[in-house]
Amino acid sequence: MSVVILYGTETGNCELVADAIADVLAAEHDPSIYDMSEFAVEDLDPADFLIAVCSTYGEGELPTGAEPFADELDEVNPDLTGLRFALFGLGDTVYGETFNRGGEIIASMLVSRGATQVGEHARHDNSSAIKPAKLAEEWARGISGLIDPVSVS
Repeated sequence: MSVVILYGTETGNCELVADAIADVLAAEHDPSIYDMSEFAVEDLDPADFLIAVCSTYGEGELPTGAEPFADELDEVNPDLTGLRFALFGLGDTVYGETFNRGGEIIASMLVSRGATQVGEHARHDNSSAIKPAKLAEEWARGISGLIDPVSVS
């Protein structure tokens, strides 16, 4: 099973997080990393496991790097039944109600089209002392075991 990591970023932190996740997953999987702004919605494949890494910008909006992907999801409105995904969000608790809202928007868009979210929605807080890549590595170790679907006999 292929692992596709998509990141949507404003300042580049999500790309660093995507790289950290890929480094952990590379031991057991074959991850590919793509910028959401350059990934075609038509390339989403239920046979793959998707990891979305998304920051929050402004007052709870998607970052500029995620907008083309979200716009295309709205335009194409694909049936994503069977697609399993996990989410790593970046935000800052200073912003209260909109903390990590970008990741929540992407998750909602995927779920509303039939995709299934698995695992814990990681929420990095930029106000914490924990570096995003460090949290991503820990989270990826937990997600690794959820990537391959359990076969039912």
